[in-house]
Amino acid sequence: MNKKNSNVLNLKSIIKSNQKISSIYSIFKNSLKPLYKKKLIVAVSGGPDSLCLAVLTKVLQSEKKMKVFFVLVDHAIRKNSKREAIQAKKILKKQNISLTILTNEDEKIEKNIQSNARKIRYKLLSDFSRKVRANHILTAHHSDDQVETFLIRLSRGSGVQGLSSMKFITKLDKKINLVRPLLDFKKKDLIFITKKIFVKVIKDPSNNNPKYLRTRIRHLKKILEKNGIHYDQVIKSIKNLASANETLKTYTQKVFSLNVKKKPNEFIVNYKKLLLESSEIQFKVISEAIKIFSKSYYPPRSIKVLNIIKLLNLKKQKKFTLSRCLITKTGNYLSIKKEA
Repeated sequence: MNKKNSNVLNLKSIIKSNQKISSIYSIFKNSLKPLYKKKLIVAVSGGPDSLCLAVLTKVLQSEKKMKVFFVLVDHAIRKNSKREAIQAKKILKKQNISLTILTNEDEKIEKNIQSNARKIRYKLLSDFSRKVRANHILTAHHSDDQVETFLIRLSRGSGVQGLSSMKFITKLDKKINLVRPLLDFKKKDLIFITKKIFVKVIKDPSNNNPKYLRTRIRHLKKILEKNGIHYDQVIKSIKNLASANETLKTYTQKVFSLNVKKKPNEFIVNYKKLLLESSEIQFKVISEAIKIFSKSYYPPRSIKVLNIIKLLNLKKQKKFTLSRCLITKTGNYLSIKKEA
């Protein structure tokens, strides 16, 4: 038996011999059933969460004979990032997982570091996906991330859509989907698996840097737990909000199709008719129009869209820029086009 097969058999043995890991793998495997015949990209960072995702996907790849690419994005923000990427490659090689490293060479990230790094990461992963003709990118987002995202968006005054947080599958663009197969598992479950397999993991120092909002939210989460606001309660609220958001989304799509005319280089919104809808639907339609036209992964910030609607309704302003879009009101119509 060659070393390659031996490593995979060892991973399978660890999974089958531990009831907890076996249960997690079974749920993970079933969640990806529709993708068994698809090419997959697995986004890896070298941290415990993504190493867990890499291992689970490697075993699934072996079982189902799937075509899988394991990819790490080096954002080139920290001076040690290249060394850490190579280290992650070596860690995974011991489990016969071949890692491709993509390096950010075009954009220097100096402001809004975490947000801009995320945009660059998804761009590089999407470009690579197109290159290898894959349509699904797997990430290691888990339920702790879900709670943190909820609290971050709550702090920003997000509406129902934002507070419903992350979904199992999200479109990055027309052809590429972001898939989160670990979203129902807690971080401690993923660390449990990683510790059983890997001797070493890569620790990102920014995860403990209080200058980042997510780090501060992570500490806030512990305080909330101590004061009776528990993790599982927040997850339940997120699921309820997600259900409500789906209902709103269906109606929003109907209103959007009736009131937004798509032209090659412009969206025309019948603002007079849109005003007959509730403020939430007005917000959702305009937000979605800006998101689609700007080709952005995320919708624009709620507070910025709401401010535009407020100024439009007060007739105080007729021209705005948001998410690299120019929004102009002429008579009863809004024009949304690319900012010059």
